[in-house]
Amino acid sequence: MVKFTNEQRLEIIKNYYRNTESVVATLRALTPVFGPNNLPTRQAVRAIVNKFESTYSLLDVLVPVRQRTSRSTEIITAVRASVENESNQSIRRRSQELGISQTTLWRILHEGLGLHPYKIKLTQELKPLDHLKRRNFCDWALQKFEEDNQFHRKIIFSDEAHFWLNGFVNKQNMRFWSATNPHVLQGTPLHPQKVTVWCGFHVGGVIGPYFFVDENDRHVTVNGNRYRAMLEDYFWLELDGLDINDMWFQQDGATCHTASQTIDLLKKKFGNRVISRNGPVEWPPRSCDLTPVDFFLWGHVKSLVYANKPTTLEKLRNNIEREIANISADMCERVVQNWLQRIDCCKRARGGHMVEIEFHS
Repeated sequence: MVKFTNEQRLEIIKNYYRNTESVVATLRALTPVFGPNNLPTRQAVRAIVNKFESTYSLLDVLVPVRQRTSRSTEIITAVRASVENESNQSIRRRSQELGISQTTLWRILHEGLGLHPYKIKLTQELKPLDHLKRRNFCDWALQKFEEDNQFHRKIIFSDEAHFWLNGFVNKQNMRFWSATNPHVLQGTPLHPQKVTVWCGFHVGGVIGPYFFVDENDRHVTVNGNRYRAMLEDYFWLELDGLDINDMWFQQDGATCHTASQTIDLLKKKFGNRVISRNGPVEWPPRSCDLTPVDFFLWGHVKSLVYANKPTTLEKLRNNIEREIANISADMCERVVQNWLQRIDCCKRARGGHMVEIEFHS
């Protein structure tokens, strides 16, 4: 829009009221003053009149400029000291304490101090004595590998997992965009349905899945009797196609695994090649990061089986069977190779958490 001087605006206002507030008559009267080529439009006349009547002024209203917080050396120093004192404080709380805007604080953290926000990573808690037991197991496994460089190919890792029918809703990441609050509720049953699945894992592929059910085909959890029944009625049959003369069997320290009857049953099939709590070779407690079933298989399968939102246990079972069947022997071999790296890394970490693997990018 053409910008008029204050004198021109005054002339427009005077002619407007002089011509009984008629825009057409005003333009006719202004023609000798502005000339036919520079005559203001009807919209311009109305805008100037409206502005005059609302502000009682012909002058432009100055747009207030937001005062920016200076990123001075003193402020940057204060931010650095604040971070050193408490590194996990929120941007909002830190900006309130320092008296600077959140935008300025964010720029100082990123550009001035070169810092980045990192999330914490949840992992299995280790008890004080666990480090020694994990280190001893790693020493034993690495010694076995020195004696036989195919040792890692001769272990069947095993474990169970629960798959819940309703999956898991992360309400922190779930948002509904709406002009008004839709008040959406996600109903969750008090005792949601689930299936309990067992699998064996080795370089040749995945053995399973085996679903724990009772005599009425209802899904149940695991106890010692059901676990031994699984070994005898299912696992032994699956081993018929494998040469198990020098194969090892690994299981964790769950109570249903470690009863004397269960250990004796496993030793009848594998001899002393059993890795388990109360077994010939002690499996370290709280070491899910050392078994491929936990650090790979269950997470991989659970990331896929809920994609089509199964609504029945039968559909959930079908999804689990399909996704496990899609895991190739080549993938299993790569995972077991990773297991060797984890054993070596755990030894270097003196049985502690394997930070270089957990935060590997």
